[in-house]
Amino acid sequence: MIQQLAIGAVLITATVMVHGVATRSAIHFAVRLHTRSPMMPGAWKITWLTAMFVMTMFLAAMLEALIWAWTYIAVGAFDGLESAFYFSLVAFSTLGFGDIVLDPSWRVLSAVEATNGIILFGWTTALIFWFLQRLVGASRLMDGLAAGVNRVSSRPD
Repeated sequence: MIQQLAIGAVLITATVMVHGVATRSAIHFAVRLHTRSPMMPGAWKITWLTAMFVMTMFLAAMLEALIWAWTYIAVGAFDGLESAFYFSLVAFSTLGFGDIVLDPSWRVLSAVEATNGIILFGWTTALIFWFLQRLVGASRLMDGLAAGVNRVSSRPD
């Protein structure tokens, strides 16, 4: 059990690092896209930026589950990548189908993976909520400023 907890601690550290890089990348990418597409209508821009933001975090989750899958293969819990990755996705997402189970000697590791997944999915959910609040707020601010500029500029002198 101690070995599984130690492996889990290393994997949690690795996946948190991946998630941190993905978070920074998603924010950076969204800011660049937002500033480089000033003519895109507000609703379309919000939709596009949100989709790109969510996809970045989704790809991070896939990489994190893949890291766990490679570990299951490395410790001999699975022979092939497809079954290891499938199991890892089911455990990481806390879905828990139960159609593929680990040998009892590795089940603590899968519980640690589920804990890791729920923490990172919570992080992602909070991040997306934060992102949408900022994006919608900025869009409303810009729309309000644009409306004020248009009213001021249309006044006769």
